[in-house]
Amino acid sequence: MSVGNPGGMNVAEAIAGLGVTLETAHPRLRALSEEAYRAPGVGMKWSRKEILGHLLDSASNNHQRFVRAQLQPRMSFPPYVQDQWIAAQAYGERPWAELVELWHLYNRHLLHVMRRVPATALANVCAVSADEPSTLGDHMVDYVLHLQHHLGQILG
Repeated sequence: MSVGNPGGMNVAEAIAGLGVTLETAHPRLRALSEEAYRAPGVGMKWSRKEILGHLLDSASNNHQRFVRAQLQPRMSFPPYVQDQWIAAQAYGERPWAELVELWHLYNRHLLHVMRRVPATALANVCAVSADEPSTLGDHMVDYVLHLQHHLGQILG
């Protein structure tokens, strides 16, 4: 994950944006047909099901960061090797409806966690790679931007 915030979104805006995104995207994702999302879209290496799986992986990895980074001023986390995670979990074999519900519920929980992060912990450092340490607040904002980007690919 490349942490960056080109739009200048702050943590409060990210949290609010995640709430709105979950409520608007969930019914749209539920309405999609299983068959339409098995094959990759034009210019995409993953199918839309795999992209949703990638968003589940992102939720899982960031859940750890959002909780653990609150507990001490600097935490190091293993990198996320996305292609290997996608292959290992075979998201394309999972029913679309189950992936959608898991994504929605997991993100509702992350929204709850994000709302409870103390302001004093937002400056704690999350190191995912040696050359890319950033703050917990940066990771929270980037998580929401990343999620919105990939939802755009799925729902596009």
